[in-house]
Amino acid sequence: MPATLPPLPGSPEPLAAGERVLLTDRKHRRYLVTLEPGDQWHSHAGSIDHDDLIGGPEGRALRTTKNMAVTVFRPTRTDFLMKMKRGAQVVYPKDQARIIGLGDVRPGMTVVEAGAGSGALTMALLDAVGPDGRVVSFERREDHLAIARANVAAWYGEEPASWEPRLGDVAVGLGELDAHRVVLDLLEPWVVVASAADALSPGGVLLAYMPTVTQVMRFDRACADSGAFADVRTTESLDRGWDVDNLAVRPHHRMVAHTAFLTTARRVLAPDEGGPDAPRPTTGPTVVFADTRDLPRGDGAAGDTPRVVGDQPD
Repeated sequence: MPATLPPLPGSPEPLAAGERVLLTDRKHRRYLVTLEPGDQWHSHAGSIDHDDLIGGPEGRALRTTKNMAVTVFRPTRTDFLMKMKRGAQVVYPKDQARIIGLGDVRPGMTVVEAGAGSGALTMALLDAVGPDGRVVSFERREDHLAIARANVAAWYGEEPASWEPRLGDVAVGLGELDAHRVVLDLLEPWVVVASAADALSPGGVLLAYMPTVTQVMRFDRACADSGAFADVRTTESLDRGWDVDNLAVRPHHRMVAHTAFLTTARRVLAPDEGGPDAPRPTTGPTVVFADTRDLPRGDGAAGDTPRVVGDQPD
């Protein structure tokens, strides 16, 4: 990572001019501020001089000109993610953690992701692989890649040497790479299955992040039909907060429920090379997908419409 990276949250160094800090109040409102000498932070509940924060410790509480208590911290990556500029929808921390965990992303690995979106998952992957690893991020939209690059550079101080952003189609460029992990956040991830098989060695992990069931069905089928992947599993995670006030404990009225499904698959040898036999066709209705990629549609459409056409014999 670059030498300009500021002290990590929880470091003993005093806050410095130019650092980004997080201010929180008693109602858990959060404000991201860059410290500048002579400047002020203003809110509905008064102001605080930046000079009162510069040179002081993290975790200190100050009072605004209207006597509201505000605590200062160095922001975590999640704090930054929730405030940064966005082009595409971001992958939130609850799903980032599962991608890193279920994908077994470790220091020193090469990880290919597509698309880069706003850079939220990119930063999580960069932290997971560390300075000795490599993250290659494909993005087809130039405006989205520009936002991702700006967000990553803002977080690390500059673009890390371990990151390789690429403008282009992952289905075209992936096959020429060697990767330990491939992470897909795409409308049609099944199109990339063959290229992912070329990029991954046996044992490597392919992950796809998909909002809809029809995408999961198509991707799962593509992995099975390829003969290059096994141990295909799909999960989702739900995140519900709790209010804890002494003996008064209750769940939040609202929760972060479904955001997307996460499907993981392991690269295997072909059956004629000693790998597992291809799965037998499933008994029951056969689902045929009508490819609608050439039809007009709004952002977020699944891209395929499933159609049940009949029973499939054993």
